[in-house]
Amino acid sequence: MHAVSSEAPITIRPHTTNRIMVTFIIRKFIQTLFIIAGVVTVAFFLVRAIPGDPARVMLGQRADEQTVQALREQYGFDKHIMVQFGLYVERLLHGDLGRSIATRRPVTEVISDSLYETSVLASTSMLIGILFGITLGVLASVRANTWIDTIIMGIAQFGISLPSIVMAALFMMVFGVVLNWLPIAGFIDRGWQYLILPAVSLGIRPLAIIARVTRSSMLDVIGQDYIRTARAKGLNSQTVILRHALRNALNPVVTTVGSWFAGLLAGAYFIEAMFNIPGLGKQSFDALNSLDYPLIQGSVLFSAVVFVAINFLSDLLYAYLDPRIKIQ
Repeated sequence: MHAVSSEAPITIRPHTTNRIMVTFIIRKFIQTLFIIAGVVTVAFFLVRAIPGDPARVMLGQRADEQTVQALREQYGFDKHIMVQFGLYVERLLHGDLGRSIATRRPVTEVISDSLYETSVLASTSMLIGILFGITLGVLASVRANTWIDTIIMGIAQFGISLPSIVMAALFMMVFGVVLNWLPIAGFIDRGWQYLILPAVSLGIRPLAIIARVTRSSMLDVIGQDYIRTARAKGLNSQTVILRHALRNALNPVVTTVGSWFAGLLAGAYFIEAMFNIPGLGKQSFDALNSLDYPLIQGSVLFSAVVFVAINFLSDLLYAYLDPRIKIQ
């Protein structure tokens, strides 16, 4: 006689799944708070370590010492650094990021005014990366080890190796100066022509990385048994690739997209500076040059919040796309 196992099948009930999800969200939220607290602390002390006196930089070398000292007292720069940090954290808990030294405007107002340009630039760049990256990655995977695959991966390697700032300079020279097809500087809201060069320059690297990740993930999925079963049932190649293989191959792509989009949205510093786009990146770049402590700290904090928020959403989307993944 065969022994009968006394162990009952394990069933995950809906309320158990909900409890796991709530626990996961709470844990991620606590981790997020620690990350943001760490960023606030590091950013504050690193900014204070930059050589120079922001009051003197703002007023100029010819300003008298009394005026400079008055500005130091206004922003609390005359106090001990730990006292400054305590006051900064206290204001931060009340939603006050301080006032920009250069413009005397609230930091939240400066960031919100410059966010539109950065959002449009980052979204367009990421859209270029996603559409062309996934398309090229899928094409390379279904034509693996052929000349098509070699060319696509060569282009991807070139895009990864070349910094965005070099790509921007190259595009500006060729399409803006030599051919005179597109404007090389100006506000994005003047027209879509002003968006093309900076968006493509910024989107090349994520495009290349997404293409490589998509190809690698697709090759892993295509070799699975359920893909061979789908082909054996007589489904055409397009249905197998797009409906069955691509969806299950998107998990690492989602993580890549989330990380890159967070980085792009947080500030395309050099690209915005090169194309004279008044976005968050250029504001932060100018703040560094003028030692605008409150604006630098506010920009770093905003970048950190955006980064952790988008990565958190990426984790949730990652689990949604592949039901086999359980949040534990």
